[in-house]
Amino acid sequence: MDSKVKLAYFFIDLLVPLGVGYLLRIKPMFGEGFFVSMANYNMLLLYPALSVLSFWVLPFSWELIWLPLFGIILCIIPGLAAYLISTNKYSSMLDTGSYILSAMLSNIGTLGGLCVYILYGEIGFAYTQLVVLLQVAVIFLVCYPLAQYYYRRAQAVSLDKISFSKLFLNRNQLPVLGLAIGFALYYLNIPRPVILGKLFDPLVHIAAWTALMPVGHSLDFSAIRKYYLSTFDLVPIKFIVTPLVVYIIARLVFDDPKIINTVLILASMPTAISAVIVVKIHHLNIHIANASFILTTALFLLVVYPLLFWGLQ
Repeated sequence: MDSKVKLAYFFIDLLVPLGVGYLLRIKPMFGEGFFVSMANYNMLLLYPALSVLSFWVLPFSWELIWLPLFGIILCIIPGLAAYLISTNKYSSMLDTGSYILSAMLSNIGTLGGLCVYILYGEIGFAYTQLVVLLQVAVIFLVCYPLAQYYYRRAQAVSLDKISFSKLFLNRNQLPVLGLAIGFALYYLNIPRPVILGKLFDPLVHIAAWTALMPVGHSLDFSAIRKYYLSTFDLVPIKFIVTPLVVYIIARLVFDDPKIINTVLILASMPTAISAVIVVKIHHLNIHIANASFILTTALFLLVVYPLLFWGLQ
């Protein structure tokens, strides 16, 4: 497929579902439950299916065992940088917590998976799923307690314990189950039917739409415009510091250029909608998270990914 066509498909899969979701917020045709169900359908069915199909044909190499660790590194580097900046930035702990979480959580799963797929196909998508393998654990084990900590600092609320059963046995782990099934099928030398291979491409696009329409529906531009300036210093953290450090580490660990480039792309992702969800659940400043999501996503789509796309062709 021609590179310009690939890039066009990418923008269609990103901008159109976001726009449709936002229009359905302005002119409601469906209730909030419809979009919640759509997000659940995406998590419980589409991503597990894509994980099975992509890992079914992924050649194993020992290099791949490092990829889940990079998922943790991609949270630690921007999180530490944001923590250092936020020390004297905000007077409210609600603002500080929201700012740090917006830096830590990047849109690796949905946006990153689509970006890498556009360049490297199913193998790139499988690499992405390996990188996000431990991110669910990071969200529950690190981000949730961190959000609770900042809320407690601001409101003097007791810090609840997180049970390990909820951490490892929850529906968000279904893509991990799909990964295990796909790898088992590959290891047992069971050939993947041709028809399933043909289903992969349309499933990727459907997954992007069902993930991004609920995001578009959640946007409230009028409430967040005053926070764009205060979150602008996340731009160099997201798009310069993190990719540069991660790229240097990846060059030391990997030999395969596709793996190195995949890690570089994922290290350049904007703020994830999961940051908005974590902030909202724990009653931090949701407008900071939303402003970071919109600002970094816009810059990524308009500047960062086109540069990566043409540079890594």
